[in-house]
Amino acid sequence: MRATPVFFSVRLPVRRAPVTSFDDNPVPTSISEDAPFPFLSFLTVSVSCAPRCALMRQGDLCMTRFNRQRAKAEARTEIHAEIPGLTAGGATSPLSTHGQWFAPIGFSGGESGRTFGSLRPFLNHEDGAGFVREPRSELFLLAVANMVGQRSFYESAESRDERYARLVRRLAVADPEWTLGLLRWLRTEAQMRTASVVGAAEFVAGRRGAGVVGFSRQVVDTVLQRADEPGELLAYWIPRYGRNLPQPLKRGISDAVRRLYTARSLLKYDTGSHGFRFGDVLELTHPSPAPERPWQGELFRYALSRRRRPERAVPPAGDALLTAHHALMALPVEERYPLVTGVDGAERLAAAGMTWEALAGWLQGPLDAAVWEAVIPSMGPMALVRNLRNFDLAGVGDQAATEVARRISDPVEVRRSRQFPFRYLAAHRNAPSRRWEEALETALGHSLANVPALPGRTLVLVDRSGSMFDTPSATTQLNRADSAAIFGTALALRSERADLVQFGTDSRVIAPAPGESVLRALDRFVCLGGTNTAGAVSRHFAGHDRVVVVTDEQAHWTPQFDPLAAVPPHVPVYTWNLAGYRWGHSATGPHRHTFGGLSDASFRLISLLESGREAGWPWEVEVAAEER
Repeated sequence: MRATPVFFSVRLPVRRAPVTSFDDNPVPTSISEDAPFPFLSFLTVSVSCAPRCALMRQGDLCMTRFNRQRAKAEARTEIHAEIPGLTAGGATSPLSTHGQWFAPIGFSGGESGRTFGSLRPFLNHEDGAGFVREPRSELFLLAVANMVGQRSFYESAESRDERYARLVRRLAVADPEWTLGLLRWLRTEAQMRTASVVGAAEFVAGRRGAGVVGFSRQVVDTVLQRADEPGELLAYWIPRYGRNLPQPLKRGISDAVRRLYTARSLLKYDTGSHGFRFGDVLELTHPSPAPERPWQGELFRYALSRRRRPERAVPPAGDALLTAHHALMALPVEERYPLVTGVDGAERLAAAGMTWEALAGWLQGPLDAAVWEAVIPSMGPMALVRNLRNFDLAGVGDQAATEVARRISDPVEVRRSRQFPFRYLAAHRNAPSRRWEEALETALGHSLANVPALPGRTLVLVDRSGSMFDTPSATTQLNRADSAAIFGTALALRSERADLVQFGTDSRVIAPAPGESVLRALDRFVCLGGTNTAGAVSRHFAGHDRVVVVTDEQAHWTPQFDPLAAVPPHVPVYTWNLAGYRWGHSATGPHRHTFGGLSDASFRLISLLESGREAGWPWEVEVAAEER
């Protein structure tokens, strides 16, 4: 869009004529002499003017001719004169508004030394006001949103992963107890498997590099909660740091192996699709069997044989599960389908620990309705939800479908599976038939059971800008916008009086009907373009008791600098960040709070804060709740 020339005089603390940003897009302006950071007057001075104009200090003169590079050089000289050591990182040009400006170590923010809560103002990815978080807050929000190896709308996968690794290494040395708590909670409560495993590896690397001891073994053992994760940790460590494993890493993995390696986990996870098999982990870490599990010695030997000489591997004679599985695998191919679809086919599959993932390869044929009905009793709730479409395509009968619907909507099963709410939305969208709709709605409700029922009036703003429509993982077609809509709708439906608004460049009110399901309400959400958070807040805030914003925090520039400026300081604003970008959209402080991750612990924070109690990190909140 072509900028419209506008001319005005401003007084800036400079020795020569200030220069506008010469990028094609306007950027925020700081024009007061007591600005929190005077250097912002040079970095982000902007007016709605044609890109090839500059302000003269003594008048309202618009220059029609100038040397672009000379102007940039003068601006850089002025900046460095005010703040020696200031550098620009990641910029396409020295004054690019898409770059990231870093003040030298020890810079306190100008003569006033003021900061906005724990944040400092810079530019975000959309050239709006961006606030740098302190390292723990940055790591927490990135961790709960980081699907390792997956790019986001504004960050490449490589830069995002490296930022995460760098923060973990730094805090592993600076605050190891806090980082241990984060990684434990990340794996056990937030259910972020890969991010916690990578975090454990970088924790060990950071402390080893700093020459400090302690905590590393405990961190490794804590995050490894599934039997394939010791191998995943080694698969990450060895290409990055080599085969020379530090003792804390080996001992932590050994602790986890003794806890996790069983006959059933071997059948499920010791497969050719895994880069590091059980035998590889055993050879690299040399764990001894747990004292209370003497049978592990035979199991370890069998795992090594399966890896080294699979054709000669014989299961331990005393292990009924492994023996039954070995016998099943030895059946001739032509006898397998009749066995599975026979009278006791389901029982035989369960007794042999046959998983649905391995079944198709073993049968060497497709999974039809009869085969699915035989394996469904052995499947977990997560596997059932993911295969609803396959059940429909295969024509699974009504009796089996009724049992599936009962299990996936059972509150105990939902809590035990700990699935993200958006999994139920994905299943709802992908399943051809409507026979699962009621069960999925019920299951979604159970997964959102701890979304707070807020009293009074609540304004819920759901970000539907383009950047929210990137997928958090390569394994799902759902996106952050879906997660935001689910949470925002559930919060609005459970609140006493709520105004639910979707916003982007424009904003629109969503008015769920009384008793309407979350899944049905989601059909009215659309993509709305940019991220005009300030416009949505100004338009819809009307004396509410609180404001909840579900967003990635990459708001467009606003003349008020803070997109939440329309909300009075005494009214609490809760921001749920679903992307984990470095820049926040507002400063923290009294009544301004930012959370990450749609977890039970995060939901409880609102009630804690509004009751006047101290609300720490989610794992601290859980401990406090248990003590009460």
